[in-house]
Amino acid sequence: MKKMAAGHCVRKPQREWAAYLFLLPSMAGLIVFLLAPFAETVRRSFTNALGTQWVGLYNYQSVFHNEAFRLAAGNTARFLCVCVPLLLAVSLILALAVRALKPGGRAFKTAYLLPMAVPVASIALLWQVLFAEKGLVNGRLVSLGVQPVDFMGTGAAFWVLIGTYLWKNSGYDMILWLAGLDGIPDSLYEAARVDGAGRLQCFFHVTLPQLAPTLGLVSVLSLLNTFKVFREAYLVAGSYPHESIYMLQHLFNNWFLSLDMGRLTAAAVLVALVLLVIVLPLQRVLKGAEQL
Repeated sequence: MKKMAAGHCVRKPQREWAAYLFLLPSMAGLIVFLLAPFAETVRRSFTNALGTQWVGLYNYQSVFHNEAFRLAAGNTARFLCVCVPLLLAVSLILALAVRALKPGGRAFKTAYLLPMAVPVASIALLWQVLFAEKGLVNGRLVSLGVQPVDFMGTGAAFWVLIGTYLWKNSGYDMILWLAGLDGIPDSLYEAARVDGAGRLQCFFHVTLPQLAPTLGLVSVLSLLNTFKVFREAYLVAGSYPHESIYMLQHLFNNWFLSLDMGRLTAAAVLVALVLLVIVLPLQRVLKGAEQL
């Protein structure tokens, strides 16, 4: 017995070392390509543009007093507050529709996944064809006797951007919701029906509570994916679009082109901190809901 215990003690550290060796390539990549660049970004946010002289909080003060940053931050916050809840609701409705259709659900699912395969450049071209001053939408409005709308030169550009984002990303979130729905045991619905619960009661008292873990995942991914919407707006309207869709990404791109590294790094650190403040409490709340 003592020999077996000794052999077991020897094998356990060996297994731990083997696990560390397998993790080493991933950890090295994480450190080299993510943690080290972010640490350098934090350091540069407290130095001059060349990174050679310590300037303290000057870059952060410059960012907060910059009108373009306040405009971009406000537009980005507005976009997040409008788009993320809409995307969660629309994608969940689509997932429930796919489950309800059953025989035709596969074709319905494919139709909403197709936008993910469309290149961003093609989406920008579609924008121009549909929403240009003499585009298809304005042509239809004129034929109906309605005055044409300058979609990309007024506040309507914001809602065009919202619609485009929902169209492109709702299929992806729908797949995540479907995975969560497939993980709900049928026995829960059967027990609820035996107790006299209807469809709405089953949805609110069985489906939604069981989808709490999926809600956390979809919320975080949707929040992070909203920062990718810059590509479409940039390809259509360039570096300086209408002020309603002037996002933080536009500002970062312009500061990068002008090599304003001090303000760029300071703003990047602020955005990272805001995301942490949003994501970490959200994960804790949803983890607590999952344990209930």
